[in-house]
Amino acid sequence: MAEKDKNPFPGAAEQAEMAQQTAEVARRTQAIFTGFMERQADGDVPPGFDMTAVTRAFWEWNAKLMQDPQALVKASTAYWEQMFRLFAATGQRMSGREAEAVVAPARGDQRFRHAAWSEELVFDHLKQAYLIYADYAQALAEEPEGLDKHTRQMVKFYTRRAVEAISPSNFAHSNPEVIERAKETGGKNLVDGFASLLQDLERGQGRLKITMTDPDAFEVGKNLATTDGAVIFENDMMQLIQYAPSTKTVHARPLLIVPPWINKYYALDLTPDKSMVKWLVDQGHTVFLVSWVNPGRDLAGKGFDDYMFEGPLEAIDVMRQITGARDVNVAGYCIGGTLVATMLAYLAAKGDTPVNSATLMACMTDFEEPGDLGVFVDDAQLETLRRAVETRGYHSGEEMASVFSLMRANDLIWSHVVNNYLLAKQSLPFDMVYWFQDSTRLPPKMILWYLDTLYNRDLLKKPGAIEIGDQKLDLSKVDVPLYFMSAEEDHICPWASTYKGAQNFTADRVFVLGGSGHNAGVVNPPTKTKYGYRTGAMEGHDAGTWITQSTQHEGSWWPHWNAWLAGQNGEKMVTARKPGSKKFPVIEAAPGRYVTVR
Repeated sequence: MAEKDKNPFPGAAEQAEMAQQTAEVARRTQAIFTGFMERQADGDVPPGFDMTAVTRAFWEWNAKLMQDPQALVKASTAYWEQMFRLFAATGQRMSGREAEAVVAPARGDQRFRHAAWSEELVFDHLKQAYLIYADYAQALAEEPEGLDKHTRQMVKFYTRRAVEAISPSNFAHSNPEVIERAKETGGKNLVDGFASLLQDLERGQGRLKITMTDPDAFEVGKNLATTDGAVIFENDMMQLIQYAPSTKTVHARPLLIVPPWINKYYALDLTPDKSMVKWLVDQGHTVFLVSWVNPGRDLAGKGFDDYMFEGPLEAIDVMRQITGARDVNVAGYCIGGTLVATMLAYLAAKGDTPVNSATLMACMTDFEEPGDLGVFVDDAQLETLRRAVETRGYHSGEEMASVFSLMRANDLIWSHVVNNYLLAKQSLPFDMVYWFQDSTRLPPKMILWYLDTLYNRDLLKKPGAIEIGDQKLDLSKVDVPLYFMSAEEDHICPWASTYKGAQNFTADRVFVLGGSGHNAGVVNPPTKTKYGYRTGAMEGHDAGTWITQSTQHEGSWWPHWNAWLAGQNGEKMVTARKPGSKKFPVIEAAPGRYVTVR
């Protein structure tokens, strides 16, 4: 039979198989729904987003918009001008003539990469009409005068998310790639995709937990977090790992890494070719690292101050005893960097600083412009969160992951919806995505203090506004050399805000701006030769001036950082140190137990 005469519809055997799959889908759907409702009745379902706050923001926006008809007319006029141009261009193409696109996807937008979005008239028109509407919706969110800053930010954020959700690429009937796939498989991709959707709902116990990578491709301690080392100390909050040397001599001063506890530490120790930890060890550093506990209800009363006292402060004490060093170098990443900054202010207030230098990677110390995370923080939303987490005994890691996913919905939600549920393709192995989905719980006391004191009230930058351990904190009193590293596309800790935060310190400072985002920008090994980084003098410059006067460099920022660390360390080298000591014997091999707790 000629290819063009081939029956596109499934045969009897295929139809029977699909009918059986459909029946199984119905059974599993009922089981998921019943289980979810039972857990909700028992209060065992994590809280969702505070839709009351979202609704209130849009009510205020709508009221202001109705009071400003000129704003509505302005946005609508621009919209219809673009649409009439599109109608004209589509008419030209229908008559066989070439026509320039009225609007095009932004650089890096992967939703419309299939050739049919440009080559097929219907899909090209649909794509451009959507993009014009997206611009219109965002323009409306910007328009009305009189909205407070936070409300406008919420409206802009959720408008953007809503517009992303209705993209024609997200629906089977309007995505040419899905239609093509359905023709090839006789619609089996949609049945298989729905089965994958159910599997993710089952995995999330009724909440959608999208599979973003092959969950069986990685295992912590097997092909992730494999740098040789040992746990040499532990308490309720952390295990302290000391890594085995790979050089005969090492710098006299050890280096402590304080990772975030919103996810697990091994973002900094992925596969050997991407591991920051291994690379630092290979440069002759004695590396210690805090592996945070994944807390349950038993640690609900632990606060941000407990993370400081039982985390880096206790780690530094142990390091000094093991190595005999008078002081140490410290590096903190994300919230771990904020904790290090807080610790430095605390030590400065005490007049006792066992820290020689500090590196703050992609972390906030000034929260006036916190980026999209600020959308989720205000008095009303914090009260909703407080009731939920205090009842539950912890803040769910899945909830934090949902927030981060929503902030980059096209990449972290909709691309996987299309790939998994519409195209029925398998997720590819990706170590960083596996780490991203390996989320952790957070103690109520800590997360509520952190969000209210730092994000909501922005007190860390205000001298004396925060008191920890009977010491009033003042970042300007920190007198150790500081290396600030941020990432240009960071959506969690926007680099302009981290740069502004660096101005709150008066110590010797270096500011480096890497390429890419919050994770890939930090974890950028020299072997990859990607992204590049910028350096420049900070004094008297705002972020905009700094970047225009900065110098662009090729490759990874890690060698630049290592050279800076070497300058802080001096020339003294000592015989390489094995993990542990008589007082602090090896407890277990790295990566330890804490990092494997789900």
